[in-house]
Amino acid sequence: MIEIRDLHKYFGALHVLKGINLNVQKGEVLSVIGASGSGKSTLLYCINGLEPVQQGRVVVDGIDVHAKGTDINRLRQRLGMVFQQWNSFPHLTALENVALAPRIVKGKTRAEAREIARRQLEHVGLGEKLDAYPSALSGGQQQRLAIARALAMEPEYMLFDEATSALDPELVGEVLETMRMLAEEGMTMICVTHEMGFARDVSDRVAFFHQGVMEEIGPPEQIFTAPQSEHTRKFLANVR
Repeated sequence: MIEIRDLHKYFGALHVLKGINLNVQKGEVLSVIGASGSGKSTLLYCINGLEPVQQGRVVVDGIDVHAKGTDINRLRQRLGMVFQQWNSFPHLTALENVALAPRIVKGKTRAEAREIARRQLEHVGLGEKLDAYPSALSGGQQQRLAIARALAMEPEYMLFDEATSALDPELVGEVLETMRMLAEEGMTMICVTHEMGFARDVSDRVAFFHQGVMEEIGPPEQIFTAPQSEHTRKFLANVR
């Protein structure tokens, strides 16, 4: 599982995460909600080792992410991450984009990597787009390509950083459906999201962040119908 203990993160004098304590069990879907600037995305970056921390620990399957001796690149193979922007290589086809990391990072042969890529692209509904370049794909398709690319590394966990925020409204649904599918398959997921319907329907737990503090965490029904924090109540009243 992922264990977070007394996590503090600063950007200069700005205290972005203020003593976060959190466990995420294998097979769990956790949605993290809250206003922009509340520390949600920074939490994911700290879990994945993309940002250093000033205090506290992040432990993934017993490995301290920020310890000096940790092989962070090896650890990241367990932590698939999907960002707001899909960042695909424009000169490579969908198949080549997804096959790249298995070949370079995992040392798969070209044929093995291409088979992994084909399987994952079919998994996310892009089986007919193997030879398409990113410029020929819609935003939703490009984000599903990014999900396939992360899945190609066979991660234990998937971290989603507002994966639908850069999409036109009509394209959001196809990406959320892919995320729902992964949840139903038992993938452990931490989803920073503004999609309240998704958070309510798919999550095992929902965490609400406010100004760097995890104000409350609980089952979706409790968070959305009977929140304990006044900050949570105000946030949900504004986004519904």
